[in-house]
Amino acid sequence: MAAVSCKKDFIQLTPEDSYTAGNFYKTETQFQSAVIAAYAPLRDVLVNDYFTSEMHSDNTIYQPIPGNRGTAIVQRENISDFTNTSTNAYANATWEHSYTGIARCNIVIDRLADASISDSAKTVFDGQVKFLRALNYFKLVRLYGGVPLFLHEVTKADDAFRERATVAEVYDQIIADATDAINELKAPARFPQTGEATKGAATLLLAEVYAVQKKWSEAEALLNSMATMGYDLNADYADAFSPANKNGRESVFEIQYLGGTATGATPDVLSFHFLPRSTDTRLLTGISINNTGTGGWNTPSSDLIQAFEPGDKRLDASIGIVEGTYNASSYFTYSAVKSVVNYTPDPGKTGVPYIKKYLHSPLPAPTGSSDDFPIYRYSDALLLLAEALNEQGKSGEALVPLNRVRQRAGLPDVTTANQSALRSIILHERRVELAFENHRWTDLLRTDSALAVINAFGKVIKQEQPFLAADAYVIDQHQLLFPVPQPEIDLNPKMVQNGGY
Repeated sequence: MAAVSCKKDFIQLTPEDSYTAGNFYKTETQFQSAVIAAYAPLRDVLVNDYFTSEMHSDNTIYQPIPGNRGTAIVQRENISDFTNTSTNAYANATWEHSYTGIARCNIVIDRLADASISDSAKTVFDGQVKFLRALNYFKLVRLYGGVPLFLHEVTKADDAFRERATVAEVYDQIIADATDAINELKAPARFPQTGEATKGAATLLLAEVYAVQKKWSEAEALLNSMATMGYDLNADYADAFSPANKNGRESVFEIQYLGGTATGATPDVLSFHFLPRSTDTRLLTGISINNTGTGGWNTPSSDLIQAFEPGDKRLDASIGIVEGTYNASSYFTYSAVKSVVNYTPDPGKTGVPYIKKYLHSPLPAPTGSSDDFPIYRYSDALLLLAEALNEQGKSGEALVPLNRVRQRAGLPDVTTANQSALRSIILHERRVELAFENHRWTDLLRTDSALAVINAFGKVIKQEQPFLAADAYVIDQHQLLFPVPQPEIDLNPKMVQNGGY
């Protein structure tokens, strides 16, 4: 038998061309990749976000499909109806994806400390992930209350199980992260922007946090600072959502998508979800799409449609009507596209409203569109500024940013300086200006309006939609928070469920 001489390194477990946690975080290019990875879960959150925001409000409803009572359908309907439980996979996905993003931010933050890269690169990377971490925790604390705070990379199992921090502790961390991001990031250097987080995005985030905390003077100062950052309203409302204007002057922060089938494409499929279920959506999408398995969600409510004032240009830009007939399977055959303004259905036809602002046909491919999704727009900042001014008794000053938004919509100026009346007007203006941008539920929470608005909406919508159960849209204080996901309760002995669930 031949003898074989072996060296200690004969078996190489980690090839030199492979990356590991130990050899990856070395160069600016590698850190840039890690930061991009921290942005990516925002798309995953967004796929479920409209269920926990627009559909969990008076803005949108769903189209019933009696022949399909599968778990995926019923659980989505439950979120809209305010009957969801701690085992609802679609509500729980928001928690899961948010913490995925937080974990990726924590890795970057920790690894930057000892990285041999330029200080300027460290500053930019740290600012971006601090913004993203703050954004994720802001979503979690508003939906669930106090949540576990993870601020460092988890490297061992014992560190993965933490008790819930208090709401105040979570907000303290959000404020610290957003403040760091403001100090470390720059205002947009040019338009269109790159899509990365900027000083403006962090500023608007922190201003909204202060608005939740009723720290109105702090919010006002931040929002006023945005006036010198180059942001502006587009001349036409609809232009803010056109793929041709991605990351433009009105955009403060948006989730990036690229349609088509080329390598690197990341298509936006949400517009398919927001259309009536059909075997052929060609009339709306320009190419034949079968969305019977994904459509029927986030349908504009009649209450929202009626909330638009006569002459408001945003109504036709935001909502359309597709006319047709339902078959025995509750699938819709499209026959015509109509304007929602003063719409009356043709004899024998049903008109179904759909979200128009994100639908730009023909699509580049059946895989999805290039429509980005807005997280923050400059009109949001203007209306939040109006709110901050009004809450401080500066109601006359609040009219300036409020009317700037209304003037673009073709509406007359508001002239009242009555604080109570103006409070309602500003909330209404946010509803129609930011419709379908996932702000409605958190706006209702911030303004202490959720209980009254949802219970009143429930009485009306159940008369209009008799398929809704008696307990739909009947809420009390405990339903202002979502339940902590049951898997978190089962896995973590330190986790405590929200009251009432």
